[in-house]
Amino acid sequence: VEGIMEYTYDEVKLKLNELLDSKSSFNIIGLGGELLEVSQLLEKEIEKKGMRCRIYTRNRAATATALAWTGPGLAALAGIAAHNLATYNPDYEIGRAVVDQKIYVTYKK
Repeated sequence: VEGIMEYTYDEVKLKLNELLDSKSSFNIIGLGGELLEVSQLLEKEIEKKGMRCRIYTRNRAATATALAWTGPGLAALAGIAAHNLATYNPDYEIGRAVVDQKIYVTYKK
């Protein structure tokens, strides 16, 4: 998406409150294997501000759909659907891109 700013995690740490208060969407790049920890920290900070978020792995649904006619594929699709219902109408979505080692933080409301 054009216009989305990209930051390193060190940059985000310095301005996270500002980004969340202004309801900005942004990407965090160059995470080098820290996707899980950084996404959990983002979730905690978003919830501290009284907002809700959904964390997901980007392209997970496409992979599960490709495997849909197998047992594991059906289970993955059911898990995705249950997760989406449990996190219905989030303020933010946090998308982890495993291959790119990047997190997409998208304001949804």
